[in-house]
Amino acid sequence: MPKSRIRKKADYTPPPTKQATNIKLNSRGWVAPVMLAMFLIGLAWIVVFYVTDGSLPIDSLGNWNIVVGFGFIAAGFGVSTQWK
Repeated sequence: MPKSRIRKKADYTPPPTKQATNIKLNSRGWVAPVMLAMFLIGLAWIVVFYVTDGSLPIDSLGNWNIVVGFGFIAAGFGVSTQWK
């Protein structure tokens, strides 16, 4: 029986090294400060309302002050969608 030919394996060549690519984050600079400010204003509005038993920030709004506070927090979430 004839012998089969022995195939020569190629020498091991390591894969080429990957070059690190710079990732540019084109985030708008105003987004993070405005977002955090909205969160903090909303939180402070609600806390002041509860601490002063409803007499502050705006007495005539009554319990709607809670809605205003959550409105600021919701606006903060809305601004956060602009962050890239």
